[in-house]
Amino acid sequence: MKLHHRSILITGGTSGIGLELARQLLEHGNTIIVTGRDQVRLDATVRELPGLHAYRSDVSYPAEIQQLYQDMLAAFPTLDTLINNAGIMRNLNLDQPHDLTDMTREVEIDLMGPIQMVQQFLPHLKTRPDALIVNVSSGLAFIPLTTSPVYSAAKAGLHAYTQALRQQLAGSRVRIVELAPPPIETPLLRGLEAETGGLTSMSAMSPATLVRQTIAGIEAGKTELRPGLSNVLNTMSRVAPQFMFRQMTRMSVPRT
Repeated sequence: MKLHHRSILITGGTSGIGLELARQLLEHGNTIIVTGRDQVRLDATVRELPGLHAYRSDVSYPAEIQQLYQDMLAAFPTLDTLINNAGIMRNLNLDQPHDLTDMTREVEIDLMGPIQMVQQFLPHLKTRPDALIVNVSSGLAFIPLTTSPVYSAAKAGLHAYTQALRQQLAGSRVRIVELAPPPIETPLLRGLEAETGGLTSMSAMSPATLVRQTIAGIEAGKTELRPGLSNVLNTMSRVAPQFMFRQMTRMSVPRT
């Protein structure tokens, strides 16, 4: 599968991994559409990457997913690639009081969002001759980070869902890929570090390097991409899970 001359929808495409995916895939001659919740950031992304298409849409609201689907079919009927990248990550101290609805925001965005996006777009993608779905999970799907319990749980759920989805669609026209990034050098990671005072020992990969490896992996036919530390976490989750969990826990201590 070549990632050239395709019509690609990327959720959460205004920063970090999503923005770099948009940048590099645009350079490969693809039609790129990104979504985000902040219109100001969407406008800035379009200015930064001329030729990009941007739509305001929040994957945590099913009605907005349905509207996005109608907009895509009307404007981009040849859409053949969906990259579920939108997500949030927070430090949460479970020993402190939290609003019950707010507690599950990562589940709504990071897990329910991709599941509902796939369910909505799958009938169309099955009509395309060489369709692709990429779900962006995390290395924390294999070994959780104590300071980000709900995020880790949501990404573990997305990993399991993606495995099942791939098996159910085996033999169809739709290829299912999971990208499990390691720590990536983004404002999100550094913001989490500032909150905990930890995680500084965790080496971070640049978004550009991650995306180059991702594109190469997909074009080489891989269905599970675990660059850098993510592959270590995946291996250790089978070989010595408790040891690796203790090591991860020492990196930071929950505060809020």
